[in-house]
Amino acid sequence: MEQRKTELTTVVIPNYNGIAYMENCLKSLYAGSRIPEIIVVDNASKDGSDVLVREKFPEAELISFPENKGFSAAVNAGIKAAGTPYVFLLNNDTTTDPLCIEHLEEAMERESNCFSMEAKMIQMREKEKLDGAGDYYCLLGFAFARGKDQPVEKYQKCDRIFSACAGAAIYRKRLLEKIGLFDEAHFAYLEDVDVGYRANLYGYRNLFAPDAAVYHVGSAVSGSRHNPFKVELTARNNLYLIYKNMPPLQLLINLPFLLLGILIKGVYFVRKGMGKSYLSGLKKGISLCASKEGRGRRVHFKLKRLPFYLWTEWELILSTLYRLCFYV
Repeated sequence: MEQRKTELTTVVIPNYNGIAYMENCLKSLYAGSRIPEIIVVDNASKDGSDVLVREKFPEAELISFPENKGFSAAVNAGIKAAGTPYVFLLNNDTTTDPLCIEHLEEAMERESNCFSMEAKMIQMREKEKLDGAGDYYCLLGFAFARGKDQPVEKYQKCDRIFSACAGAAIYRKRLLEKIGLFDEAHFAYLEDVDVGYRANLYGYRNLFAPDAAVYHVGSAVSGSRHNPFKVELTARNNLYLIYKNMPPLQLLINLPFLLLGILIKGVYFVRKGMGKSYLSGLKKGISLCASKEGRGRRVHFKLKRLPFYLWTEWELILSTLYRLCFYV
């Protein structure tokens, strides 16, 4: 396989205590057909993973925070430091296929109106199963991975998706700067759905790249799929995401479904013993929406964007039907 340096893409890897995964992640990138610039943004790790990057991969740029500022702040620092047209955001608990970046660059060059493109995320431990092929978002206020646990070969088309999972997605930096970077009020979780939602409202597209493979461990930083920290933060961020992106009329129309979704999740997490964490997250979400910061970051409705709002609402409806048919 021929290797060459690429001037199109910078890889940004946010890191927090990822020493168990970081070395394999970086080795896979440097073994690829396109060798990119790499920026690791460390969120005050305590496990020596920042030292590992500095000593074993001196060619990678390391940005170190004195405290954990969260996923959004970390990737934003990397995006700002990148000097290339594309930025590939990558979780530290991944490895990339040798042709991954080459396929992503070729696809982005073909799709001039594409804001983001998610790689095919494959489960590290069961490589015949997908970890995700883009994100859905529905009227119930649920975000969920398209193709989760489905056979890898089932998803072979470059489809439009609602948003890209920022664990393995390439973004057009010019458009990020135009619509705004990742919202640091999120800290972590749903920030990628938020920025993808915003891109839809501006008339840009998010796509799935089936030929670009990334292998993902999953829940490597926060732990299990559900834990009190994640439940509280996700509940908070979901209310903020809805408030921020839906204009008042759309919010009013969708309110019965959104309230139903909150009730369904509340019952679910009570049964899981995390009802207090979920309720705390809802309270913090309401406070964030009511704050000066939250109000100031709302996406203001413009009549010229009405077709994009209608498309987004249609996608929310379709995703709700999909969720009810295949997950309930």
